[in-house]
Amino acid sequence: MKIYRVNLDELKVTEELVKDTYSMLGGRGLTSQMILDEVDPACDALGRHNKLVIAPGLLSGTSAPSSGRVSVGAKSPLTGGIKESNSGGTVSQRLGKLGIKAIVIEGIPKGDDFYKLVVNKDEVKLEVCNDFKGKGNYETMESLLEEYGKHCSFMTIGPAGEFKLQAASIAISDPEFRPTRHCGRGGLGAVMGSKKLKAIIVNDEGTTPIPIHDKDKFRKAAKDFAKMLMDHPVSGGGLTKYGTAVLINILNEAGGLPTKNFESGRFDKAGMISGETIAEKIEERGGKTTHACHPGCVMQCSQIYNDKDGNYLTSGFEYETIWAFGANSMISDIDVIAMADRMCDDTGIDTIEIGNTIAVAMEGGLIEFGDTKGVLNLIAEVFKGSPVGRIIGNGAGFTGKAFGVRRVPVVKNQAMPAYDPRAVKGQGVTYATTPMGADHTAGYAVTANILGVGGTIDPLKKDGQLELSRNLQIATAAIDATGFCLFIAFAVIDNPEALPKIVDMLNAMFNLELTGDDVTNLGISILKAELEFNEKAGFTKLDDRLPEYFTEEEFAPHNVTFDFTGEELDSVLKFD
Repeated sequence: MKIYRVNLDELKVTEELVKDTYSMLGGRGLTSQMILDEVDPACDALGRHNKLVIAPGLLSGTSAPSSGRVSVGAKSPLTGGIKESNSGGTVSQRLGKLGIKAIVIEGIPKGDDFYKLVVNKDEVKLEVCNDFKGKGNYETMESLLEEYGKHCSFMTIGPAGEFKLQAASIAISDPEFRPTRHCGRGGLGAVMGSKKLKAIIVNDEGTTPIPIHDKDKFRKAAKDFAKMLMDHPVSGGGLTKYGTAVLINILNEAGGLPTKNFESGRFDKAGMISGETIAEKIEERGGKTTHACHPGCVMQCSQIYNDKDGNYLTSGFEYETIWAFGANSMISDIDVIAMADRMCDDTGIDTIEIGNTIAVAMEGGLIEFGDTKGVLNLIAEVFKGSPVGRIIGNGAGFTGKAFGVRRVPVVKNQAMPAYDPRAVKGQGVTYATTPMGADHTAGYAVTANILGVGGTIDPLKKDGQLELSRNLQIATAAIDATGFCLFIAFAVIDNPEALPKIVDMLNAMFNLELTGDDVTNLGISILKAELEFNEKAGFTKLDDRLPEYFTEEEFAPHNVTFDFTGEELDSVLKFD
């Protein structure tokens, strides 16, 4: 395994050996540790001293099921703290096959040229790439595919990244070479744009299989684990049949679906944007209700959504996106929401952040709630980089200040995803305490709060929520280091034989003798590194709080508030 360091100050690429201390780190574990070790927490996130670290998971590139997630880390221009943004797509598998532990992007080139980084088994090189300036991710990836062929995966930024907007994402190609998978959260596309890096091309042609110490043991553990995933009613049932949008009706029924900028928990037109309705439309129009975002994914919760004429419109059409442009913006036209998703993918902006931002702008009177044309026009303005587009493209916190809105659902300046913290209280604890800013994937308490996975904890009461969030944050950090999809957690939580299978795969691959406790300790060590960076960046306990109105405004239909004390929240990630 090797690390490539891309120095844009000098336009030079160097290869280095992996430190012993990094040997058993991958994904989020490696990105967070390298950012702590190498980036000054006080630096300008868009300046030359910030770094962008790209790392596949420990098991990416192998036959481990659903293990193709990639982590990208940096100091976030949105939160001002450490950030790991995680995505599917095909890049992680190819990086693993190439034996690349990490790619570290550092410095800023002189002049106005943009660059592309070309990675293959023989070399890693920088080339000038001005042809794609101002181009969207769809056009950029189509051109790259034509030039480099089908043995490649692509990471690109759209105009939002070039403009260095705080909601900018990094697009990653799916198996059809479309820019539908995104490292969306935290504005890491702006970091890539600040370094004038438009595209990364990863070509694994000519590679040999990844070395595995005990192939038979690995193969058996992988096969058993895949069966456990498919036998679980969530990872092998609801997600596979309806995609993540299966949660629309579930959260609406639970009264936790944020509606009209987090004003209430039920949307009276939720059925029109539900996973069940979307699946019907997909089937009618010749799309795909099941689709893998990367090879080897057994859950296949992605989808391909066609327009009314049966032509491709978008894919990777996720619950959070559908909620953000749907219930939260009071829009029930699923085709408009799908178009918004397509436009965000092309522009290179995080759909969670922008969906929230537009709802905040609606509350501020820029456009009306439910204004379908207004929503699409605002996304188009971000693509153009107009003044209003740059306001929207800098996220919900920035936009709230621009339009004098008090009710802005952010933590550490990052917008909340699709679960109201008053009605899904475990999720609220995660929003408040994770080093990442409001992030549902950091500790997905929806498991026990809503889905009954790992037991049941009443989402409207405080009991058990602190422990639930803490344990999930530890487990998630470890999962993010392996390259596994977060959704394996459903089987791991409910099946006591699942975690040992992950340990078996790691041991068989690396000739180790890990235990389940070692996996837990890995998660804790990752969180400690992230908390240390944020503390050095100036974060205090007061940053681990929800906006005041969540503690004061009762939330319909349950008429509850987020009622945790500061001392209770401070206890969640307190490690000895």
